[in-house]
Amino acid sequence: MINFKKGSSSIQEKTMNPQPYNAYQVAQEQFDQAADKLDLSQAVRDLLRQPLREYHFSIPIRMDDGRARVFRGFRIQHNDARGPAKGGVRFHPQETADTIRALAMWMTWKCAVVDIPLGGSTGGIICDPHDLSALEQERLCRGYVRQIVKNVGPLSDIPAPDIMTTSQHMLWMLDEYEAIQGGKYPGFITGKPVDMGGSLGRSEATGYGVIITLREALKEQNLAPDRTTASVQGFGTVAQHAIQLYQEMGGTVRCVSCWNQEDQTSYAFTKEGGIELDELQPITDHFGEIDKDQAQDLGYTVLPGSAWLEQPVDVLIPAALENQITAETVEEISLRVKFLAEGANGPTTPAAYQVLEKQGVQIIPDLLANAGGVVSSYFEQVQSNDNYYWQKDEVLGQLDVKMTSAYVKVSEFARQHEFSFRDAAYMIAVDRVAQACADRGWV
Repeated sequence: MINFKKGSSSIQEKTMNPQPYNAYQVAQEQFDQAADKLDLSQAVRDLLRQPLREYHFSIPIRMDDGRARVFRGFRIQHNDARGPAKGGVRFHPQETADTIRALAMWMTWKCAVVDIPLGGSTGGIICDPHDLSALEQERLCRGYVRQIVKNVGPLSDIPAPDIMTTSQHMLWMLDEYEAIQGGKYPGFITGKPVDMGGSLGRSEATGYGVIITLREALKEQNLAPDRTTASVQGFGTVAQHAIQLYQEMGGTVRCVSCWNQEDQTSYAFTKEGGIELDELQPITDHFGEIDKDQAQDLGYTVLPGSAWLEQPVDVLIPAALENQITAETVEEISLRVKFLAEGANGPTTPAAYQVLEKQGVQIIPDLLANAGGVVSSYFEQVQSNDNYYWQKDEVLGQLDVKMTSAYVKVSEFARQHEFSFRDAAYMIAVDRVAQACADRGWV
């Protein structure tokens, strides 16, 4: 049973000597706030405030031109008290260990809030796949597995795709793992191609999960989706499927933004009457980058990337990177905005949270809003281990049930105890993990 204290101190804006954004510090602040409200013991705080295990390693590979090059990789396991660790592997040129630590912690809470028997982990490689050939990316994936093979597996830690990694990357990793282990272990990794043991509905799941939770939030306010408008940051898999389902429910997306690799900046795209997926998808590459010249030819207005945040809409959906809504940028948000559904991990800083909550914006936090991805990964893991695969309707139906159930539990807790929706989600998640650690006798 949850025990908590009212009136705990809130996270304060740091106005003196501002420090560069650090996702891990933000994740720890979020945990501290939940721990204060739950009145957790010091031992539990010490255990959950940092990862259980970390692996940092070098990955030497041979480039296409014959040169040897060494990349840095990570796998960080935050907590596995409730089940095997689960989390993505991302490729990013600015990747840091602290970002991986934060993502691993957030994954622990994400699995707990939707009540699936998994813990949290995350991995990454410091690289830019834009600059690597397909063969070089394959060597990098196989090298990653060789460095971490003793510390991951279907019963201990199951990787999945994340930023700039795909089902093809996962298949290369699976093949290397199976070659080393000398057997077939399809449950080792999720996000695989469907015809190689992946799950139908996996690509839609994260974006659909965002909109399922938004649907429930709108329902509580007696708002029909077809009476609302939205602005979306990002145009990758998550954003595209979120837009698809939102539009199928009648909603209108006024603006979408994405990164442009050639110009090394982001752009926002708007169109009178709303954007149209069928127009934009054919002119979008597999990194989610919209060709701005072709978009203009189709009648879209191209604006600076930050314009997505300034739109006079009802719903904001950040579905790209962390640290996008900050103490500075939050002031650009229209007062018309009433809902923030976090499709990305950690897109809103604690200081910005406070501003939005004071303005009455309902925040569906990342640990719940984008949990559809790990829910479907769990479904894929179950299917792979059973060697029995579900139909797409069953996967998406079970996803809807799981996401709706989690939303209702958080909403009921928030109303019953007079906490914000975000605080309620964190408290439920942290309490479940803390209880599992106590039941195991760890603390």
